[in-house]
Formats: sequence, C-alpha cells, structure tokens
Amino acid sequence: MTRPHIGFGAFLSPLHPPGENPTLQMWRDLELVEWLDQLGFAEAWVGEHHSGGWGTIGSPEIFLAAAAERTRHIKLGTGVTSLPYHHPFMVASRIVQLDHMTRGRVMLGVGAGSSPGDAHMLGIAPGEQRRMTGESLEVVLGLLAGRAPVTRETDWFTVRDARLQHRPYHREGIEVAISSAASPHSMQLAGRHGLSPLSFASPRPGGTAPDLRRQWAYAQEAAEANGTTVSRDDWRLVVNVYVAESRQRAMEDLRAGAAAWMRGYFGDIVGLPVDALGIEPGREIEALVKSGAAIVGSPEEVTESIENLHASSGGFGKLLVTGADWASRENARRSLELLARYVAPQFDGSLRGFEDSRDWVVSHRTEFVTQAIGAFQKAFTDSGVAAPQLPVPVPDAPRSL
Repeated sequence: MTRPHIGFGAFLSPLHPPGENPTLQMWRDLELVEWLDQLGFAEAWVGEHHSGGWGTIGSPEIFLAAAAERTRHIKLGTGVTSLPYHHPFMVASRIVQLDHMTRGRVMLGVGAGSSPGDAHMLGIAPGEQRRMTGESLEVVLGLLAGRAPVTRETDWFTVRDARLQHRPYHREGIEVAISSAASPHSMQLAGRHGLSPLSFASPRPGGTAPDLRRQWAYAQEAAEANGTTVSRDDWRLVVNVYVAESRQRAMEDLRAGAAAWMRGYFGDIVGLPVDALGIEPGREIEALVKSGAAIVGSPEEVTESIENLHASSGGFGKLLVTGADWASRENARRSLELLARYVAPQFDGSLRGFEDSRDWVVSHRTEFVTQAIGAFQKAFTDSGVAAPQLPVPVPDAPRSL
C-alpha cells in the first residue's frame, strides 16, 4: 500500500495551564524542542502571546535563538509573529539575524494575531488587523528580497529607503509561512505572494471542522490571479495528535488535561460557553476526538486518521502536531517518540528500502535457501562425511505490489 508523503513537525503555541512556575515552563519548552530534534522531527514552530495567562512566550525569536543552541538539525519557525504588533522593518531585521545565528534553520511564520487582549493593549482595533497584516507583509517580503530599497508610508508605520544590511543566510532566502484558521484572507495572501500556508485543521470546541479543500482553493485562485504559485507540498496543517499503546490508554492519559484546556482556556479565557455545548464533564476528550479537533489512539489508529485527513483535505505536505499540556510531561514525550518511531515512517519514505528488500528476499527465498542447503551439505560430502537431511524450504511468497 502506497501512502502519501508527509513530513512531521510540531507547533507549540505554547499554551500552559496557569499555576506553574513560568520560568520552569520555558525551560520545559526548550527541553521539548531538544527532544523533537533528537527524534528527527523536521521543524518546530513557537508562537507569540502577551496576555491571558496561558500563552507564555512573548518573543518567539528570543526563544528560538536559545533553542538553536540546544539543537542540531531541526528547523525553527515563528508560529507566528503577529505583524500588526511590530514595525515591519524590525520583523525583517530580527528574522534575518536569527537566520544567520541558526545557519539557515529559521522560518518566518506570520499572522494577524489571535488574542483580543494583546491587540487591545497595543491600541489596535480588531477590524484593522487583517489590513495591517497585508501592509506589513508587503514590506517584510520586499526587505527580505533585498532587490531594492523599500519606501512605504501608512497610518501606522513608515519606511524610507529601507534596506537590510544582512541578506538571508541561504541564497534561496527565508521561507515565509502565513497562518490561517477559517477566513479566506490569509490563504489569499499566501496565494498572492507565493507563501507557504499554515492552516489550523482542528475546529474550536463545539465548532465544525474547516473546509480545507475550500481553504486551498482560496490560495490557488489568488495565485493564479497574481501570477504566482503555491504548492501543496508547502502546505502545513496543525492538528492535536497524541499516540499511546492503545486508544483506551491514550484517552485516559488526556482526560484531565483536555478538560482543563477546554474549560479553563476556551471557557474562562476565550469565553466559549462550554456548558451550553452539551459536553459532559469528564468526557471532553471524547468530544474533541469526535469533532476532529484531536487525533488520538494507537500508532495504527493515528496512521489511519492521518491518511483520512490527507484524503479529505486534498493533500498537504507537512503535519504539525500540537497540544496544550493535555498529558503529563513523561506521557507527552512518550507520545512524540511513538509518533516518530511508528507513525512518521509510514509517510516519510524511510521504510521503503527496507520493505522492498524484505519483499525481494521473501520472493526469492526458495532459491536462496536451496543454495544455502546445497552449500551446507557439500561441506559435509567434501569432508567425507554423510550430509544431514534438512527440511525442504517453504515455497516463495508472492511479491508485494
């Protein structure tokens, strides 16, 4: 059976339930990125939050600089830098510096910002955030391209003859991704500028799953209208994923944490009327799995769910797994290890050579074993000793398609 090729990474907001030492939370997040690197995950994205008590990283660039010193291979992305919160020149300047500090391992993820509290403190009207994102993005991309000085004046920033002293570390530049939830705006920006879309595939509690095929169509239509290209290979989907030895074990591992997240974060902070959704207390994780907000189960079950997601979306290039302290530290690390050991190899092509070699040996085993038996018996007869009788080999198995 041929499965789609999918790369794996992690999207860490990160969100943590209040009540823990925030300094130690940051150290645990750095430790988690180290673990992802050791397991061979391709990338890790870290977000920006300034209010609400759950999102603990205010500067993903500072966090990723520290993470880069602890890791060797994993690519590191801002997930995301909220463009309306920053002058675009500083966004471009910081990410290029980080690009050099990581020797080209950095990615710039951008978005409009998702926290009303953050926007309020900065004096930004929610209705202006998408416009501001588009204006900033044009300047950031122009600065990263470095082809000409950038001059632009808006009601919230000005750049005059702006250029960066550093150029991106690699000649092909820095990959820029833009986050998308449900509206067409970000996917259209991705298509207009030829960026990598980063879509949240999990619905909010009580909501419906986003129409991912329609989301991709927004990007494709905008690309065609603007003479650019977008590729599904560059499309990342963000999903809550948890793997355990069995589905029952996985559900029990997540039960308390999922309830705290749904009622503490979405209920108390976001203001979602969780009780009105008819979700039975203590069975929040069942509701999340049923709605498609989480992929949970054994390696085989998670593999099947990822295949189904790939088919229903029309295809994507990378799956970014996320979570919000739903499981204990030890169980979360174990889940990522099981994902890396048993699920990711089903999609990343690393097993193909072994499977082909196994099938080849099995399909020729009669020939190989017969030759080996003959050589073994000849060793006896050449020594003048009667050769023992050995069992006849099992016939060759049919070759796999």
